[in-house]
Amino acid sequence: MTWLEHSVQVEVDAPIDLVWELWSDLEQMPRWMKWIESVKILEEEPELSRWKLASGGLEFTWLSRILKIVPHQMIQWESVDGLPNRGAIRFYDRHGRSIVRLTAAYAIPGWLGKLMDNLFLGRVVESTLQADLERFRLYALNIVNNTPPR
Repeated sequence: MTWLEHSVQVEVDAPIDLVWELWSDLEQMPRWMKWIESVKILEEEPELSRWKLASGGLEFTWLSRILKIVPHQMIQWESVDGLPNRGAIRFYDRHGRSIVRLTAAYAIPGWLGKLMDNLFLGRVVESTLQADLERFRLYALNIVNNTPPR
């Protein structure tokens, strides 16, 4: 297994309370994360969630555990089965605006690393994550402006 890590960020013209509320509702993530098909919080263990990623004919699932939450500042996670991944989403209050910084790391199987150049895969993932944050920024702005999200 090879681990790849990416960090991307976006500035959102919305207060930190709203940005936190939107992002911390994990089941809503498919609204702005292109490759995430579904997220389901486990009722019996709410710190666990089942994720499904689908892209280009590839499909991965995993169970993720929230390791640490600091309200309005950070959510840290790691997978406990399925696709190995870990990371954190951090929030920075800019007095009416917010910075959202996502750091995600994932392990790719050796066969996939040989099939695809890791640098190419990394660029694709990083540009997708940046586009996801841009979709989140627009989603939050629609809510701030009382426009129904698309």
